[in-house]
This record gives sequence, structure tokens and C-alpha cells, in this order.
Amino acid sequence: MDIILILTILVVVFALAFDFINGFHDTANAIATSVSTRALKPRTAIMMAATMNFVGALTFTGVAKTITKDIVDPFLLENGSLVILAALVSAIIWNLVTWYFGIPSSSSHALIGSIAGAAISAAGFGILNYSGFIKIIQALILSPIIALVGGFIVMTLLRAVLKNRNLFKANKRIRYMQIGTAAIQSFTHGTNDAQKAMGIITMALIAANLQTSDDIQLWVRIAAATAMGIGTSIGGYKIIKTVGGKIMKIRPIHGIAADLNSAAIIFSATLLHLPVSTTHVISSSIMGVGSAQRLKGVKWGVAQKIVLTWVITMPISALVAAIVYQILHQLMKFIM
Repeated sequence: MDIILILTILVVVFALAFDFINGFHDTANAIATSVSTRALKPRTAIMMAATMNFVGALTFTGVAKTITKDIVDPFLLENGSLVILAALVSAIIWNLVTWYFGIPSSSSHALIGSIAGAAISAAGFGILNYSGFIKIIQALILSPIIALVGGFIVMTLLRAVLKNRNLFKANKRIRYMQIGTAAIQSFTHGTNDAQKAMGIITMALIAANLQTSDDIQLWVRIAAATAMGIGTSIGGYKIIKTVGGKIMKIRPIHGIAADLNSAAIIFSATLLHLPVSTTHVISSSIMGVGSAQRLKGVKWGVAQKIVLTWVITMPISALVAAIVYQILHQLMKFIM
């Protein structure tokens, strides 16, 4: 069998593995608030999230096309299949390490940093599509800041609306509303995060000369959506614990404010074809909501840990991907 075809098959397998891991790693963020407020039982929330993630993943392709062509041009990338495989291995390693320690890191940061690191290792800094790459970095940096401010504003408005009402009764009603917001949150997660694996597979198909455009084939969309849905069904209880309880004590009113704010930001990014970190958007929304309620109510030590992970994920992933590429490249030379 042709070595390029073997590498392409491996990329597809690893991309779906990444999507699967992304499902149980990141989906926890989408349902953390509804589980923490007991609006939904964990297993019920996870199954609902799996379904909505699947539906969201099949609905849009704009983010997938951004991943395909805006970091590096797959039509110009030599050893493209090897570069993409190295990037996936690096991103998967980082996702598993952070999942094991219960750290809500960003799969998006890991994947984008890994693609850049592997490509630079293969062809130098000139291979990067700087206009597209900078646009992606700006979206990744600005979205959590917007989420933080938005969470503060949404919570402030909700407090003003509910100030003359019995908070206990309001929380009881809002707990039921959280079922809907958790579903919306999971849907928007699928519209953005699942598309990253679709973009990676499409890059590999182009690099192997098996595809001549950046269109996302139907089988790629179905495969990625299914992988994320299955991963979601397994769940990520460690991440739920960190996002849903360790940042602040969450009540139903906080959960609905954070869910609505983060879902709006993620879906807006999807419509703009921009990949964002759903992890950091949701975590930042919760911090913004907590700040509006009471600054001291936010456990800023945990928040600081999340921000630190946010900062270091991309450079570490890029470095790991560069090393993995060189190892795979030498291995290919030995085999051939």
C-alpha cells in the first residue's frame, strides 16, 4: 500500500480520536453549570449534550474550512500528511494530560499550536499563513475577554430584573430553564469544536492529492460528529468538578447567565467562521458572572490556574508537535 495513503488513513484515525477525546474533555464545560446546580443529573446531561453536539457538528462547516486553509496552505505543504499526523499526536497528548489532572485546558489552542509547530518544524516559519493565523489567534485571545465582560453584564441585568422577586422561587424556575440553556450550549459547542477535526481531515486529503478543494465532504462531517458524540456520551466528570464548582459556588441564576452568554459568543464565532476555545469562553463567562455577584465569591486561585494553562497550551503544543514531527520524519527515512 502507498505510504501516503497509509499516513492519510492514520491521520483520519487520529483526527477522529482527537474529536472523541475532545468530546469527553470539552463537553463537560457545556453542561458543568446545569449539573452543579442539579438542574440535570450528570448522566442525563451528558446524553443530552452528546445528542446536541452531534446535531451542531453536522450543521455548519465554516470553522472547518478556516482550520483547513488559514493556518498553513495544505496545497503548498510538503510532507503534509506527516505534519498533520504529528500535530494530532501532540494535541492528543496535551488533551489527555490536562484531562487526567482535571484542568480545563483548550483543545483548540492545543490543535492550532500543534499544526503551527509541526509545519514550522517541517518547512520553517515562512510556511505559516500569517494573515489567517493572526486572525485565529485574535479570536482565541479576545473571546474569553468578551465572555468575562459579557458574563458580568448579563448577570447584572438578571439581578436587576429579579431584584424584587423571591430569589428561592426564581432559582427553582430557572433551574428548569437551565435544561434548555445547557442544550443550546452543547449545540453551539458542536458547531465550533467538532469542525476542527473536519478541517484536519480535509487538510490531509488535500495534502495526499485525494481532494482538490477545501469543501468538507459529507462522510467527514458525519464521522467527526459521531466521534464527538460518542466521546461526549462518556463524559468528563473531572472537568465538570473544576468548572462547575471550583471557580465559584454556582446557583441556577448564575448557571443560566453563564450558559446564555457563552453560547451566544461561541455561536457568533461559528457564524464568523472563527475557531474559539469553548473551554475558556465558558470558564470566563462563569468568572464574569461571579464577579457581578461578588468579587470575593470567585476562587481566583483556580481561575489563575486556568489562565496559566490558557497561556502555555499553544507554545507547549507547538514545541511537542515540532519534536514529534522530527521523530516521525526520521522514522519515515529509516523505513523507506
